[in-house]
Amino acid sequence: MKLVECVPNFSEGRDKEKVGIIVNAAQSAGVTILDVETDADHHRCVLSFVGAPDACVEACFRVAEQSLKLIDLTTHKGEHPRMGAVDVIPFIPVAGVTIEECAMLAERLAARIGNELKIPTYLYDQAARRPERKDLANVRKGQFEGLRDLIGKDETRTPDFGPNAIHPTAGAVAVGARQQIVNFNINLDTHDMAAGKDIAKRVRASGGGLPAVRGKEIDLAARKQVQISTVLTDYKKSSMAKVLATTMALADEHKAKIKSTEIVGLLPRQALVDFAIETLALENFKPDVQILENRLEAVGALGGGAIGARRDVSSARRCPTPTPRPAAARRRRSPARWAAAWGRWRSASRSSRKSSTKPSARRSRPR
Repeated sequence: MKLVECVPNFSEGRDKEKVGIIVNAAQSAGVTILDVETDADHHRCVLSFVGAPDACVEACFRVAEQSLKLIDLTTHKGEHPRMGAVDVIPFIPVAGVTIEECAMLAERLAARIGNELKIPTYLYDQAARRPERKDLANVRKGQFEGLRDLIGKDETRTPDFGPNAIHPTAGAVAVGARQQIVNFNINLDTHDMAAGKDIAKRVRASGGGLPAVRGKEIDLAARKQVQISTVLTDYKKSSMAKVLATTMALADEHKAKIKSTEIVGLLPRQALVDFAIETLALENFKPDVQILENRLEAVGALGGGAIGARRDVSSARRCPTPTPRPAAARRRRSPARWAAAWGRWRSASRSSRKSSTKPSARRSRPR
């Protein structure tokens, strides 16, 4: 079975009715909704769903279509960078699908959005046609307002699909293919935006910080806090624990502390396991065997076959492989056959005792 995950980000985080309409549009294409996360400060929604490749393309198109109808960027104000009503649409391989196939799905969707909805569309990350567009930040640079002034004039901002002009209310959209990422936000106990800007710059890769990390300071005005919003594009290169420790050290320079953290959307289980292993300084820990849920999945106890489960448990106990029994001995008898066999044995035993003066050799009960 081929399974793809899509995570459309659209620029609405306050109006629940509009969010519901867009989410329902995606679901109507036959995908399974995994998560819907809105943020009023960011004024943004992160929608996650999985499905067959064709269903995901259709679901993403419907998200773009409804976002075009419901969201007007000329009146949109939020802390998160954005250039479109539906801002970013990544395709992510989950099962039976390669990243190259996801890039092809991204091209199909980008062509439809550009041609049918007349929204300029840019391919990014693993679907990018230009090297500089592999980085989403380069594609979205200047946001809606900046792109509106440059598109059609600066050839480096020419879209891959759609008109070479900004859509007046829906802006532009980035469509791409990528691997799993981690959206990890760190909230500080200060409202000093200058401090936040310095920390975010020194955390992110482009500022000389951690590899495979994007970072930006966000003003949480209602809470009077600074948020360091990070994206771990490869959590194996820079783990959550490393990002947290680095941010903590930089915050300390500004006499600030970490108050709380957030994970936006979904993340791979292994990212949390890695965090636990690093922060607890665990030795000789084997997640596949020592994490209960992992072990239950491995032995089939959460829905797998019982035979596979017995074999796996045997190997986990390091028991020697039992000697195979003859085929006749492995045959199972129904309760009726057991009863009939037991009756025959008792009858034969009684007859033998009556007809012989010597004790007869005891026969084994049927097994």
